[in-house]
Amino acid sequence: MDLIEKATTFVGGVMVALRRKNSPAQQAIGGNPEIPQAREQGIMTLKMPTARGWREGEKPQAAPGLRVNAFATGLQHPRWIEVLPNGDVLVAEALQSERPPRSMLDRAMIATLRRAKAVGISANRVSLWRDADGDGVAEIREIFVENQNQPFGMALAGDTFYLGNTDGVLAFGYDASSGKLQGEGKRLVEFKPGGHWTRSLILSADKKRLYAGVGSLSNIGDEGMAVEEGRAAIWELNLETGAARIFAGGLRNPVGLAWEPVTGALWTVVNERDGLGDETPPDYLTSVKDGGFYGWPYCYWGQTVDNRVPQDKAQVSRAVRPDYALGGHTASLGLCWMPEGTLPGFPDGMVIGQHGSWNRATLSGYKLIFVPFKDGQPSGPPRDILTGFLSEDESFSYGRPVGVAIGPDGKSLLMADDVGDVIWRVSAA
Repeated sequence: MDLIEKATTFVGGVMVALRRKNSPAQQAIGGNPEIPQAREQGIMTLKMPTARGWREGEKPQAAPGLRVNAFATGLQHPRWIEVLPNGDVLVAEALQSERPPRSMLDRAMIATLRRAKAVGISANRVSLWRDADGDGVAEIREIFVENQNQPFGMALAGDTFYLGNTDGVLAFGYDASSGKLQGEGKRLVEFKPGGHWTRSLILSADKKRLYAGVGSLSNIGDEGMAVEEGRAAIWELNLETGAARIFAGGLRNPVGLAWEPVTGALWTVVNERDGLGDETPPDYLTSVKDGGFYGWPYCYWGQTVDNRVPQDKAQVSRAVRPDYALGGHTASLGLCWMPEGTLPGFPDGMVIGQHGSWNRATLSGYKLIFVPFKDGQPSGPPRDILTGFLSEDESFSYGRPVGVAIGPDGKSLLMADDVGDVIWRVSAA
């Protein structure tokens, strides 16, 4: 670290210490959260634990009645999981690329991200894992596809496999008898790379439409809205006609996507903007309406205006309020629907992998949680499934939760940990 980085980090550390004293004691969580008044940060709070990983014998803490074991190890920054009909488990291994810094603070941020193992050389592959003997540990590993561009979301419909690279969606032929891809991928739609790089995917129930989450380039449209065109949105691809359109917009960084089976609504988890305080605004879980606009960058949590942004009153007036707050800067990424009976003691609801904060004085997230549902809506406070990813003094992380999926047996959960380089399996104790 050179003198500029040391000076910037020192100033940032002082600001973190000062802001920690004013950090809200209660998180903004639920359908009617208490969201503190925005406090614009002159110097952005920059706090992220060093990536340490898990040592032999260490693992996350499972909730009472549950157990956790390593399903797969030795991965390279695993981010997303897709379970195929034959029980094979696909894992997207990818990482944000390091870019040249644009300012002193940017330089310190990149150094911090590097220390936290959040930027680097991307594996750019999807690996296949198979638990042939059904003991909850994969003993077979293969390369499913490689030489991709930051692959993330995956979906299989019949003999076609869809892959969400950061620069677009590819369609590959898939041979069910061999379990392998056929030929080169055909690009269905192009997305602009950079910024929020993940491209999650989910198929409609009839498998005729494919939905893709595309995050913004910047925090609050810092480089103008022209470069944000087509971003901060969920796209819909008509697989029969090839037509592509924005299904919903104003979603700063929509990552995990899931269907709620009672109403048939599409739900997502969204990472909100930085620089307004530890709990302002909260990340959220929300249903997504066709044609809906969710506020970014002009406003948040409905129609609360962000005064840092040149305003558009017409857009603010139609901004939809999200359904359920998840706390400030939790970086909620992974999302899947978990039916009652999957894990003992858990009703229907959504499972969320919270990657963990960097823009707050007291860290948040760094756990796998469950939000109960009833009649198609969240029905209570979140419950912890896995914790223990963060050291008590918040100086280092053993792991960071990302993607989640129901296991091949229907009686377990799989969760990607991109610092521990492991896929964890949660099941009944």
